[in-house]
Amino acid sequence: MKLGWAAVWLLAAWFAPVSAARADLPTYTLTFKPDGTFEPARLEVAAGRFKIVLVNQSKQAVEFESLPLRAEKVLGPGVTSFVVLSLSTPGEYPFFDDFHPQVKGTLVVVPKR
Repeated sequence: MKLGWAAVWLLAAWFAPVSAARADLPTYTLTFKPDGTFEPARLEVAAGRFKIVLVNQSKQAVEFESLPLRAEKVLGPGVTSFVVLSLSTPGEYPFFDDFHPQVKGTLVVVPKR
């Protein structure tokens, strides 16, 4: 049993820095509204590694997708999740709801200040 607890503590110590590093990420929120829009439709972020919290306030499944970012995430009705991205090149990156392709937005990456 001592070996079992030692393994648990070892794993906890191993993953603690990963959790702490993720907690320090700049975090932005993108909301899928019940009327079928994104809020904000234009999300500005600083270049580097960051997290986007995705909130689905609608009663339908939605999918955050961006081909240039190679990112996608499906969310059921009322679900909140996130994606972590690393972008060093400033520019505009389109994203859309793959289940509702007419719903589009833009991720604007600005130089780190």
